[in-house]
Amino acid sequence: MTRHQPQREGRSTNPGCIPESPAGTERGSGAAGRKRGLAVDVLGLIIGVVILAASAHDNEAGIALLDQATERCGMRLEKVLVDQGFKDAMVIHGAVKDITVEVVRRNPDDHGKGFVPQPKRWVVEQVNGTLMLHRRLARDYDHRPDNAASRVYWASTAGMLRRLTTPAPTWRDDVELAA
Repeated sequence: MTRHQPQREGRSTNPGCIPESPAGTERGSGAAGRKRGLAVDVLGLIIGVVILAASAHDNEAGIALLDQATERCGMRLEKVLVDQGFKDAMVIHGAVKDITVEVVRRNPDDHGKGFVPQPKRWVVEQVNGTLMLHRRLARDYDHRPDNAASRVYWASTAGMLRRLTTPAPTWRDDVELAA
């Protein structure tokens, strides 16, 4: 059987056991792949994960993350910090859900200095960097977005276990009080 035979017979070329991949191409660079969105709390624990095609706008990921966060946090969620990539649609969606969405803007004094971490957004970047230490998340191996999202949750358990099992630092015991 040749690879063109299903098309001649009017059938799909997908054998059915391989799901269609929702990967797209990024608008600016044209790179194929997926976009991963994370919602984390102030401690860096993951609240929500969204996997979208690379061609999807940040607002789509933000709205889906906001829906996940409100579902999981309920009325405890009052304020959300987002970066400049999110536009008015995210702010409007937050207002509908009675959540304050604050866009963290870059400091104008840092213009031209290259990469300068933003204090409030640094938690998300730190979590993303920690997740990249896991081999399965460094590349896009999964065909299905829900499998990719479950791998993010699976990898985040390593950080949670490390926090639970590592003894508390004892540096306070070593510091002598100035008398």
